[in-house]
Amino acid sequence: MEENLDQNIEHKLEDLNEHTEQGAEQKNAAHLEEHKVIDLYSGVRGLAVKILNRVERTDAYLEKLLDNELRNAELNGPDKALLYEIVHGVTRWMGRLDWILNGFYKGQFSKAIPNLKNGLRVALYQILFLDRIPDHAAVNEAVEFVKKLQGQKPADLTNAILRNIIRSKNSIRYPDPNEDIIGYLTAYYSHPAWMVKRYLDRFGREETEKLLGANNEKPYLTLRVNAIKTTPEEFKSLLGQVNLKYRPGKFLNEFVQLLNLTNITAWDYYVKGYFNIQDESAGLAVRLLDVAPGMNVLDMCAAPGGKTAYLGSLMNNTGKITALDRYDGRLNLVRKNNERLGLTCVRTIETDALEFESEPFDRVLADVPCSGTGTLSKKPDIKWKKDIFDLRRMTEMQLKLISKAASLVKVGGALVYSTCSIEPEENFEVVKKFLESHPNFKFESAKGKVADNLLDENGCIQTLPQRHQMDGAFAAKLIRIE
Repeated sequence: MEENLDQNIEHKLEDLNEHTEQGAEQKNAAHLEEHKVIDLYSGVRGLAVKILNRVERTDAYLEKLLDNELRNAELNGPDKALLYEIVHGVTRWMGRLDWILNGFYKGQFSKAIPNLKNGLRVALYQILFLDRIPDHAAVNEAVEFVKKLQGQKPADLTNAILRNIIRSKNSIRYPDPNEDIIGYLTAYYSHPAWMVKRYLDRFGREETEKLLGANNEKPYLTLRVNAIKTTPEEFKSLLGQVNLKYRPGKFLNEFVQLLNLTNITAWDYYVKGYFNIQDESAGLAVRLLDVAPGMNVLDMCAAPGGKTAYLGSLMNNTGKITALDRYDGRLNLVRKNNERLGLTCVRTIETDALEFESEPFDRVLADVPCSGTGTLSKKPDIKWKKDIFDLRRMTEMQLKLISKAASLVKVGGALVYSTCSIEPEENFEVVKKFLESHPNFKFESAKGKVADNLLDENGCIQTLPQRHQMDGAFAAKLIRIE
């Protein structure tokens, strides 16, 4: 499902100026205890450990936990940005951090007390990756934090481990790639072994290293110009007026990629709906659907609505788009975004897509839930929460959704199946299984519709972070012939 990840990132970095009010008096012991816990995890590094603890021990995803803290913690703009940097950085580089820490920790580091473990990770990330924070400051803050939560002995251990690493950080050794290539790539590039192995089998060593490196890069912010309100030329002129540097989209004229980080949603032209925050890879799937003004279109898994909005723009805000989601709260995001962008051709329906019934549509977009392995630069926790068994479970639901989508396409109409995954099991293999059981549909190659270097061996769109400098995503077009 298209998650509009760029927009989520931007919102995290905003200075929201939203603070929680604790109240002058607490009414009972439970409230008092609650605030004692909150106080224990105060400040940027304390909140970072709190978030990382929860990511590790629950099914909650990093973005939701971080969003909650950014909205409620009493932090200024720079501190919010630092919190975002630390939790994403630690999660992104956890494999390398743990490899190093395990070499200096007496015992099995993975079994360390969570507060100690994540306190060490946060400090080590600052030491290795944040030049603006002096090493001694990172050590002292970690020691004081661990002492407050766990006592003097764990604090002394924290101090000893970090100071030993600082003295040895220029001579840290990783597995020998000539003897253990999987171990080396796993530790150095901070990816799980199962993922490294399958990418080596698929891409070879050289390209696998490029892919892993691309996954570890901090993502750029990509904007899509809203044709209902302006033109790409006018919008680029507006960017120049406020000294925002950009580069044009690699494949789609409506997209621009910002080269400097900024609070773009505070800009008047965001509020006016001149643009949406959206990765170019998401736009390719929408383009493949080949909509036209006046059509009747279904977006099966719509929220938060980035692809829905692009469909409306390409249709000149005419015709009818039906956007589905199981939860009204998520559909509210779609409605708010459409209102900002000036879209009036969209209706939203709260329903399970598998239970939706309707007269057939000209076009159906099935942008299905997936592993999200194409978005690791934006959601690094995915690589630690997913495994090969998750892929197999996902494909069952994906096949059900594409089959449901097919039942809602009119004869002569088209269906686009898309994911933000780079895994073959979720992509063409699903399409292949679908076609085997649906002879009333034919596959239509995307050759000639997009640049050749966007195509996989089957004629589907497959973007890859290391090749295209955007999210990894897949899209295939199917035509109903009877």
